Amino acid sequence: MSIKREYGKEQPFIKAGPFKVRIPFIHYRFEWADYIQGLLMCAVCLGAIPMLQEYMGMPFEVAMAIVLLNGVLYCAHVFLGDPVVPGWVTPAIPLLILHVSQFEMGVERIHALIAFEMSLGILAIVLGITGLGKKIISIVPNAMQSGIILGAGFAATMIIFKKGARFDSYPISIIICIGLGFYLLFSNHFKSKRDNNSFLKLVSNVGILPVVLLAIVVGPLVGEVPWPDVEWGITKPAFSTLFKEWTIFGIGFPPISMFIESIPIVLSAYIVLFGDMIQAQALIEDAQKVRKDELIDYNPNRSHLIFGIRNSIMSILGPDITMCGPLWAAMQVVICERYKQGRKAMDSINGGAGSFRFGTLTGYLILPIVTLCKPILGIALASTMLIQGYVSVRVGVMKAKTFNDLGIAGVMGAILATRGAAWGLISGIILCLLINLGNDSKYDVYIYENDKEKVS
Repeated sequence: MSIKREYGKEQPFIKAGPFKVRIPFIHYRFEWADYIQGLLMCAVCLGAIPMLQEYMGMPFEVAMAIVLLNGVLYCAHVFLGDPVVPGWVTPAIPLLILHVSQFEMGVERIHALIAFEMSLGILAIVLGITGLGKKIISIVPNAMQSGIILGAGFAATMIIFKKGARFDSYPISIIICIGLGFYLLFSNHFKSKRDNNSFLKLVSNVGILPVVLLAIVVGPLVGEVPWPDVEWGITKPAFSTLFKEWTIFGIGFPPISMFIESIPIVLSAYIVLFGDMIQAQALIEDAQKVRKDELIDYNPNRSHLIFGIRNSIMSILGPDITMCGPLWAAMQVVICERYKQGRKAMDSINGGAGSFRFGTLTGYLILPIVTLCKPILGIALASTMLIQGYVSVRVGVMKAKTFNDLGIAGVMGAILATRGAAWGLISGIILCLLINLGNDSKYDVYIYENDKEKVS
C-alpha cells in the first residue's frame, strides 16, 4: 500500500541531495495498465539490437545484454525523482552512426563509441551540477540548431535508402509498414476519425506498436523475413562476452585523441538532448494544468544528472549506439494523456512513467516476446528511422526564424549528414558569420510573422 498524497502536494519521496527517491508500491501506486503497455512496447526498444549488430559487429546475445542494461537504467529517472519516460537520443543516432563509421570495425570503432558516450555523460553531469545547460544552448544560433536537427533528419533517411542498406533488403515490408506509420502518426484524416472513435484512440496511444505488429505478419508473407520461431523461457544475454570483448575491461581505455575527435558530435547530440528536455517540460506543464491534485517537480538540472550518469555507466559497462536520453516523447505523450483522465485512472505521473519502464524491462527478459520480434527488427528499425527523419526535418524547419536561417540550416544539414558533425558545425559557424554577422534586422525576411514580432 503506497503512502497517500495530500491534495495539491508533491508525491512522497526520500530526499537524497538533488534527487528525490521514490520506490514503487511505497512512494507511488504501481499502475498495471502502464506496466502491461510497457511489456508490449519493449518491442520498439529491441530495435537497438540490429543497429549494434550492423554498425558495431556485435552478436545478438551481446546486443541483448546492452539493451537489458539500458532497461535497468531507464528505471533510474522516476526512482531518482524525474517524472518522465526516458528513451534514446533518437534524432542523434544517425549522426553518431556516421561518426563511428569513420573508424575501422572492431576495437577502434568500439573505442570511438566509448569515448563519445563517456564525454556526453560527463558533459551532462557538469552542466547539471552547474546549471549551465540552458545558457549554453541560448548562445547557439537558431540557424545552427535548425541545421543540426535537419542534418539528423537527412542522415536518418539516407541510412535506410543508401545502396545496399535496409531498404534493399526489405523494400515491400518497409513501404507497407512505414505507410501505416505515417498515416497513424501524421495524417489529418486519421486524426479526424480518431477523435470520435475509442478504438482508434487506443491505436493512436500505443505509438509505433501497430507498425511492429504489422511487420511481424507482412515481412514473412512477402518472403523478406522468415516466420518467427517463438521460443519459451527467459532471455540469456551474454554479459560475460560483453565485458570481456566490448568494454574497457577487455579492450582497454580509448586514446585521448578519440575524446578530442568526439567533441563535435557530443555538442550536436547535446543540442538534441536539450530539445528533448524542453519538450518534456512542456508536456508536464500541460498535464499539470488539468491535474491540480498533484504538484509535479520537473527539474532540468536533475534530469541532466540522471541521463549523464546513465551515459557514463553505459560507456563503461555496455557502450550503446542509441545513447541514454531524457525522453521517449511518444510514450510521454501517452502517459500524460492517461494522467489527465484523473486520479482514479493514474494516481501519480510518477506511477505511470515508472510502471511503464518496469514493463519494458520485464519484456526484455521474456523470450517469447524477443523471439517473436527478432526476424523483423531490421524492418522496425527502418520504420523508426524514417519516422524520426520526418519529425526531425519538420522540427528543424520550424527552428529557423528567417529565410537566411533556413538557407544556412539546409546547407549545414546536408554537409553534416554527408561529412559528419565536425564539418557540419564548422560550415554552420562560417555561414552564420558570413551571412548574419553585423546583420541589420530590417533586412531579415521572417518565415512567420510572430517571429518578427518577438524580435521587434
